[in-house]
Amino acid sequence: MRIKTLPIALFRALMRDLTAGVTTLATLALPVLIGAGGLAFDLNRGYQQRVISQRAADMAALGTAMAFVQSQSAGILNPTAQDIVLANGLADSTVAASLVADYPTAGNQAVRVTIDSELPFSLASVLGFSGTFGVSVESYASLNSTPDFAAPCFLALDGGSAAISVTGGASINAPTCSIAAVGTIENKGQLIRGADIISGSADVTVNYGTLDANTLRYAGIFSAPAWNTNVPPAADRVNQPTTLVDPWATNAALLAAYDQIGDYQAPVTIAQPSLASGTNWNVRNNNPTSAISAFQQSNKAHFVFPAGTYNIGNLTIAGGMNVSFADGSTINVAGNVSIGGGSTVNFGNSDITVTGNFASGSSGVTIGDGGLWIGGSAKFEGTNSKGNGDVFIAGATDFWGGSTTVMGAGDHLFGAVGVGGGGKVRLGAGRFQATSGVNMSGDSELALGNGNVVIGPGNGNNAIKMMGSARFFMGDGTFSANGSIDTAGGTRLVFGQTANHYINGDLKPKGSVLFGRGRYTIAGDFENGTGGTTWPYTSSLTGQTYGDVVEGVSGSGYDMVGVDVTFILGGVIKLAGGARTRLYAATYSTTGAQISELLASSQSSDDANWTGGSVNSFSGTIHFPNAQVKMAGGNTTDPNGRCMTLIADTIRVNGGAAAGTACNMMDNSIGGGGGNASIRIIG
Repeated sequence: MRIKTLPIALFRALMRDLTAGVTTLATLALPVLIGAGGLAFDLNRGYQQRVISQRAADMAALGTAMAFVQSQSAGILNPTAQDIVLANGLADSTVAASLVADYPTAGNQAVRVTIDSELPFSLASVLGFSGTFGVSVESYASLNSTPDFAAPCFLALDGGSAAISVTGGASINAPTCSIAAVGTIENKGQLIRGADIISGSADVTVNYGTLDANTLRYAGIFSAPAWNTNVPPAADRVNQPTTLVDPWATNAALLAAYDQIGDYQAPVTIAQPSLASGTNWNVRNNNPTSAISAFQQSNKAHFVFPAGTYNIGNLTIAGGMNVSFADGSTINVAGNVSIGGGSTVNFGNSDITVTGNFASGSSGVTIGDGGLWIGGSAKFEGTNSKGNGDVFIAGATDFWGGSTTVMGAGDHLFGAVGVGGGGKVRLGAGRFQATSGVNMSGDSELALGNGNVVIGPGNGNNAIKMMGSARFFMGDGTFSANGSIDTAGGTRLVFGQTANHYINGDLKPKGSVLFGRGRYTIAGDFENGTGGTTWPYTSSLTGQTYGDVVEGVSGSGYDMVGVDVTFILGGVIKLAGGARTRLYAATYSTTGAQISELLASSQSSDDANWTGGSVNSFSGTIHFPNAQVKMAGGNTTDPNGRCMTLIADTIRVNGGAAAGTACNMMDNSIGGGGGNASIRIIG
C-alpha cells in the first residue's frame, strides 16, 4: 500500500498560511485517522464473521455426516452442506464437503466441511485497501459404526503398566477430549476426567478416585473396588483394542526441524587495524607534547583540534582536561587511548581507529557520527554517546560503574560484552555481535535496536550469562547463540521476533523471559527454575513497557511468556520453583519457523519434571514421545480455557499436581442403520 504525498508547492503554501495551519493539518490527518479506525473496524468484522462461519461449519459437518450415514453416498455431501450453510444466512460463501480417511485415528473416517467467505473492505478503504479479504473456517465430524471417541489431548505412547498414572491428591481434568494410553491407565489419585478414557492395548484401574468419561475403553480388564461407584456405568465401557499412534511421528516439517538442532551462525572475525606509528600525544596543562601545543587555548586545560587527519602513537589525556576535535576529522591512534578522570572529550563527527586499548575515563566521551574501530579492549565509564556509524571492537568491551552509553544506528561488533555495576547501554538498529559472550550483573541493562544478533561462547560455554537484576532487551532480527543462556533470579530477558532463534546449548532462565514470535531451536534443555520477577516492566532507558500484552495476550503476572512460538529441543522442558509460564503455539505454519499447533517437541528420553509451585498455561501440542513427563509438588498445568495436547512416553501426575485442558469438541450421537453410530465434531 502506498500513501500519496502532498505536492511541494502546496505543502509550502500550507506552511505559509499560519492563520489556519492547525485546522488544515487536522483536516489532512482526518482521512488517516478514519482509515486506521476503519481498518480496526474491518478486522473486527472479520473476527465476527469467523465466529458465525465456524458455527455454521460445525452444524453443516454434523448434518452432512448424519445424511451420509443414512445414504452412504458421497454425492450427498456438498448439497447437504451447502443447504445447511445457506439456512444459516451465509448465502455468498463457498462451501465444500468431503470424506477424510484415517481421521481422527487410523481406520476411522470423518466428514470435512470448509466455508470460505469474502468480506469487502469498508472504512479501511480510506487507507487504500480495496476489494475484499477472506475468512476461512473448517470443521470435522467423525463417522464410526461403533461408539466413537474424542481425539486425545493426553496421550502416553508406552505400552507397559502405568503409562498414565495419577497418585495422591493429583488430577487430570480434560472434559472435552480423550485421555489415552497405549498401556495401562491407573488412577490412584483424585480424578481422571475426559470425554473418553482409553487404554489402547492394556487395562484401566482405579482405587478410591474418580473416573469420569462418556466411554471407558480398554483392551484388557477394568479393575475397580466394588464400593467405588465413581466410574462410568457398564453400558459406557467398551472392552476392545483401540489403535493409538503418535500423530506427529511422520510430520515432515517436524522431522526437518530436528535436523537443525545444534545449528548456529559463527561470528565474523573482527579484523585488527594496522596503522603506521605516530607521535605520542600527552594532552595536559603543563608541557603538552610539542606537536599539539599550538592547539592549547588560553585556558591551558582546553585543547581544540580543527578538522584534519591526525596520526598519533599513544593518546594520553590527563585528568580535568577539555578536548574537542572538529567534525570531519580522521583520528588514527597506533597505540592506546587513555583519558583521565574528570576530562571532557568530544571527538566530533570523526572516523576513529585505535590499534590498542581504549579507556573513556570516569566522565565518559562524546563521539559523533562516523566509524569507531578498536583493535584491543575498551572500557566505558561515565556518560558516553556515539552517533550513527559502525563500531568494531575486537577485544572485550566493558560498561561498568553506573555508566550510561548510547550509540546510534550501525553495526556493533564486539569481542565480548560485559555490563555491570549499574551500567546501562542502548544501541541503535544494526547488527550486534559478541564473539565471546555477553556477561551482565548487578542493576545493569543492555537494549538493542532491530538487527541480527550473533553471540559466541564465553566463560563456562555461556553465550549469555546474567546475574542480579540485569536486563537484556533485544529488537527484531535473526538470533544465534553458540552456547548456553543462563540467567539468575531477578533478571529480565527479551527476545525479538524472527523466523528461528538458534541456541546451541541450554536455555536456563531463572528470571523473567519474553519470547518474540518465531521458532526456538535449542540444542539442550529448556529449564525455568524459579519465579519472582514478573511482567510487565517499564525500562527507564528505552521508555518501553515490556510484557503487558504479547501478540494480543496478557503477560501480566507471568515470568515467562511467548505467543505464536514453537520450541524444538535437544532436551526437554523442566519447570520448578515458583515459575509462572504462559506459552502459546501458533495456529499457522511458516516455512522454517513456527509449526502450526506445535508448542514444543523433542526426541529426548530424559525426564521432564514440572515441580514445585510452578504454574503453566500452555496452548498447543507438547510432543515428548520418548520422555516421561512428571508433574508433582503442587504444579498446575492448565491452558486457561485453551487447548493443550500432551504426548509423551509416560505421564505421571503426582502429589498435589493438577493438569487440565479445554479443546473444542461437540458431541451428537444418533442411531441409524439398525446399529449404533456416533457422530462428533472433533476439530
